[in-house]
Amino acid sequence: MNEDLERGLEIRDAVEDDWHAIWPFLREIVRAGDTYTWRTDVTEPEARDRWLRPAPWRTLVAVDTDGNAVGTARVGPNQDGPGSHVANASFMVDPTRTGAGIGRALAVHIIEAAPAAGYRAMQFNAVVESNTRAVRLWQSLGFDILATVPEAFHHPAEGFVGLHIMYLRL
Repeated sequence: MNEDLERGLEIRDAVEDDWHAIWPFLREIVRAGDTYTWRTDVTEPEARDRWLRPAPWRTLVAVDTDGNAVGTARVGPNQDGPGSHVANASFMVDPTRTGAGIGRALAVHIIEAAPAAGYRAMQFNAVVESNTRAVRLWQSLGFDILATVPEAFHHPAEGFVGLHIMYLRL
């Protein structure tokens, strides 16, 4: 968290009032259709329900020194019951702020907090293989690519590309 503060970021639990600041960049990312497996025409109520999930899920927001939401993440169990000790997480950074370390700060925050929440590992089920920036980030944080599902994602410019399943033991 000290590193986040040096970057001028506050990472905190999101509250319902944060949605109005998250929705514009979340909508832009989803509508681009190149990194998320969501329908590109997702409505605001659908997106809110999907992103601001109830416990045991936790949604975070990264806020800059001017009070602007510049990124968000959510973390929760990848599976129910006997599989609930493996976390799943999703991240979105305002496209106007990519490359500023916001995604890394959110990821480090979640990875460091996950063991205290009872998680023993983290699994990403669908990392688009052509999203090389995200793949490099996850690998730099210790994630391994366990498998790639060939042609499981229809990218708007690159056609059918694979989806990586990535894993990190905490």
